[in-house]
Amino acid sequence: MFSLVITIPLLFLCVVLLFTARSHEQRQRVIEDLSLPPNTKTLAFFHPYCNAGGGGERVLWTAIAYIQRTRPEVLPVVYTGDIDATKDSIVQKAQSRFSIALDPDRLHFVFLTRRVLVEDSTYPHFTLIGQSMGSVGLVLEALWNFVPHAYIDTMGYAFTLPILRILGIPAGAYVHYPTVSPPMISRVARPSKLVYYHAFMLLYSLALRCAQVLMVNSTWTRKHVAAVLAYPFSSSRRGTIKPRVVYPSCDTREMAKLPLDARAQVVVSIAQFRPEKDHAMQIRALHSLLQTHPKYEKVQLVLIGGCRNEQDQARVTALENLAVELGVKEHVTFVLNAPYPDVLAWLRRASVGLNTMLDEHFGINVVEFMAAGVIPIVHASGGPLEDIVVPFNGKNTGYHAKSPETFAAAIHEAFSLSPAEDREIRRRARTWAVQQFSEAEFEAGWEASGWAKLLR
Repeated sequence: MFSLVITIPLLFLCVVLLFTARSHEQRQRVIEDLSLPPNTKTLAFFHPYCNAGGGGERVLWTAIAYIQRTRPEVLPVVYTGDIDATKDSIVQKAQSRFSIALDPDRLHFVFLTRRVLVEDSTYPHFTLIGQSMGSVGLVLEALWNFVPHAYIDTMGYAFTLPILRILGIPAGAYVHYPTVSPPMISRVARPSKLVYYHAFMLLYSLALRCAQVLMVNSTWTRKHVAAVLAYPFSSSRRGTIKPRVVYPSCDTREMAKLPLDARAQVVVSIAQFRPEKDHAMQIRALHSLLQTHPKYEKVQLVLIGGCRNEQDQARVTALENLAVELGVKEHVTFVLNAPYPDVLAWLRRASVGLNTMLDEHFGINVVEFMAAGVIPIVHASGGPLEDIVVPFNGKNTGYHAKSPETFAAAIHEAFSLSPAEDREIRRRARTWAVQQFSEAEFEAGWEASGWAKLLR
């Protein structure tokens, strides 16, 4: 037993020394290859799916573009599992999808070969704990290839944070959505599963507390992350870091130029084809609309989204089959991995935008709808309910719903507005979105979060 007590700390010390010995040489090699000053600081972003083209990626690239523009002494480094891509192709996609210009000469990528460790399909049982433990393995691969001066997780892998802190690397996080939260646990019925979720939330709370800078993307997320940080106590723990709301960057400039008039009976959705986005409800809502109001024979539902892998493609196929089954195939159009100009073109035509995700953490797509003059109809929960589709100057900026039938009723109500009412709600929603969720507001919030202290 005594030998075990001595061996484990010594083994741990050897691992720390090994990473430390590699770190300086790795960093200097990269800095020299990019012809940057020797005193350049490196800030790593852990984002295994950086090329996915979703709202989380917009936050990542906006933050990096801001750092490149304002902090020439800092080199952003991205840990990604997109091994089928290159630096040039990723930078080009950020430009085409989000209209975000990145300087490739001041950006470094570390390509990870073991992203399967964090994919949900790898863990048919105990998925949450499997992915969380898998993220530990993936971040160790990342650190073996490059040890940064500081680190920010921008994709929700909180279990990586203790590893960084153990190695003495300052770490922070931008949380889009809590991995587990009290509302999720409240929906669990089986006692054995309840024990599992409570145990996991305790571990998640301990991991999150390792963040020295903690940003969240909405009021809803802050409320639930604060509850996780306080767990298992009912009130906030003294000394626990307080999450700061930094609304995601929404590039509303081009969208705000679109005319408000001459919209077609087009209902648009912009969301990655992931299960939680609940595209099936949108197709069912369309079916309900056509059942109750056959006069909308020309209505089109356009599903625009990123399709990352075979699992996403399988979901698209299932949705196509659902449209056939419900007899609405001719009213549904799928637009996969569309470039930014194509997205703008659809937003120019659309009258209504749908977001059907339960407890959507924020909803960048909803802000995009509003900026583009598209009337938003969103699930009555999460960020869209609490932060985005809220009254502006005492008047509504969109609609809330919870079921296919209520979404259909809201679409009908939006289509039935008088020309004056229609233009006024579009104008009001645009004004609110541009004012509250601009890129400048994100940058101000990012700077105020104190991220730079990680590099001191």
